[in-house]
Amino acid sequence: IQSATRALRDGADEETIVCALLHDVGELLSPSNHGEVAASILRPYISPENYWVLAHHEVFQGYYYLHHIGGNRNVRDVYRSNPNWQRTVDFCEKYDQSSFDPSYESLPLEFFVPMVKNILNKKVYWWNPNHPKLGCVT
Repeated sequence: IQSATRALRDGADEETIVCALLHDVGELLSPSNHGEVAASILRPYISPENYWVLAHHEVFQGYYYLHHIGGNRNVRDVYRSNPNWQRTVDFCEKYDQSSFDPSYESLPLEFFVPMVKNILNKKVYWWNPNHPKLGCVT
């Protein structure tokens, strides 16, 4: 909730706020791949740019702690040529790594429910009118 509150207060668009709210939803299923889990759940409803941010954010988040546990904090640089690199750096810096503050006044979860509904009510794959999964039902 703190991440979403920070995104809102930073002036982020609604989709990015919802991504901030749900970016760690895959933690219990797959801690080392939780970004891909969150990104996959939201993929039909979010832009390819935000999909990429979610799918890779745990690598970028490593910048803030990997060097403390013997890892390479700059491992994110393998993606430097990707056009979403800076967007992901900013997402982690502004909304993820700073959101472990117990004294930060976050908005209540209920505040974000309409935003989540707006995103999940979008036409799936809205960004690609020829997406092969359009019209598929199970």
